[in-house]
Amino acid sequence: MAAPAAQRTVIENCAIATVDAGGTEHASGHLVLAGNRIESVGAGRAPEGLENVVRRIDATGHLATPGLVNTHHHFYQWITRGLATDHNLFDWLVALYPTWARIDEQMTYTAAQGSLAMMARGGVTTAMDHHYVHPRGSGDLSGSIIRAAAELGVRFTLARGSMDRSEKDGGLPPDFAVETLEGALAATEETVRTHHDASFDAMTQVAVAPCSPFSVSTELMREGAELARRLGVRLHTHGSETVEEEKFCHELFGMGPTDYFESTGWLGEDVWMAHCVHMSDSDIAAFARTKTGVAHCPSSNARLAAGIARVPDMLRAGVPVGLGVDGTASNESGELHTELRNALLINRLGAHREAALNARQALWLGTHGGARVLGRAGQIGSLEPGKLADLVLWRMDTLAHASIADPVTALVLGAAAPVTASFVDGRQIVENGRLLTADEDTIAASTREEARRLARITARG
Repeated sequence: MAAPAAQRTVIENCAIATVDAGGTEHASGHLVLAGNRIESVGAGRAPEGLENVVRRIDATGHLATPGLVNTHHHFYQWITRGLATDHNLFDWLVALYPTWARIDEQMTYTAAQGSLAMMARGGVTTAMDHHYVHPRGSGDLSGSIIRAAAELGVRFTLARGSMDRSEKDGGLPPDFAVETLEGALAATEETVRTHHDASFDAMTQVAVAPCSPFSVSTELMREGAELARRLGVRLHTHGSETVEEEKFCHELFGMGPTDYFESTGWLGEDVWMAHCVHMSDSDIAAFARTKTGVAHCPSSNARLAAGIARVPDMLRAGVPVGLGVDGTASNESGELHTELRNALLINRLGAHREAALNARQALWLGTHGGARVLGRAGQIGSLEPGKLADLVLWRMDTLAHASIADPVTALVLGAAAPVTASFVDGRQIVENGRLLTADEDTIAASTREEARRLARITARG
């Protein structure tokens, strides 16, 4: 018996930025979605005679782009926003670890809902979460995060994090907030085997993700890399975020972060690292040579006074670079589309000034660049036939944008554009700026209550 024909959605009359390898754009074009794939994209109206069309969208006044891809986040921080607002990274971590060490499964699930909802309504179709805090007796934190992503309908990568270097070992986390080496490796392997989907249209993938050099032993870094490669999944961690980290690595390991990462097997095309602010020419060359990816988090870097990452130099060297929100305790807005603008503006404060980045490079970072960093550039990140139907319709004819002739410039440099529709895997999850898969008001109330509950528990010590 023949399989039923895929249902088609036709989108017409919109500007299109495909973000493909050639930077193809259409001033007025069409998209045809068949099931969960993009069937066609091009200038003018859709082809005549299409069968099984269940919906037609007149997208006049809109810009269609690939869905945004977030490459670094910490969802649990949604319930600790607005704290330690005048701290650098190390002082901020010291201030907040005692609170984070008391999270539980319900808090983590609710915080994931808040983080995902905020990103999704702002154009993110693929999210990731680097979750590395696993207090003893806190429940199934990884499962709760994956469940929240599935319920909201967002494509998702869980970077299953871990820490085994606590205060007694010279690290920053409290002793009861870390795992043993053996426990972290076993739990990470179980998470991969239970939840990772390697298929083309996977909605959930898992990466191996020890937290950072100053909260993880060398053994966990090395054995984590070996585990990831044995299981065939990607690797993620924090790297070169601050000058304090550089000093820490030299004092503890006798070398800088990049050399340390290379010594533990943590450079390669299956690796991406968050931040990478303080990179020398030789560091950038090593990342380019090994195709190690970078999650650039401009707002968080500014919030924590970490510095300006050398993104233009990385791109020119061939380093894969995407954008990240980072945790919402250091980027309280929790939205990736603001990072398009901030990536462009903050990098223009650096050495390259006005030549640092342009609007189309910023959009590329937030879409195709992010897909490459997550190892999924063959499936998402651009609007091309055969790729997964993850896309956004941004409304560009309102007061905020109507007088800007170039829609890509309007999207990146203008005010946050309204999301009229967002599709993930061919399914619409946002309409007119509101989630279709969850009730935002209910999530807001739940996150407020869980934030208060965590504060009460912390206050009791």
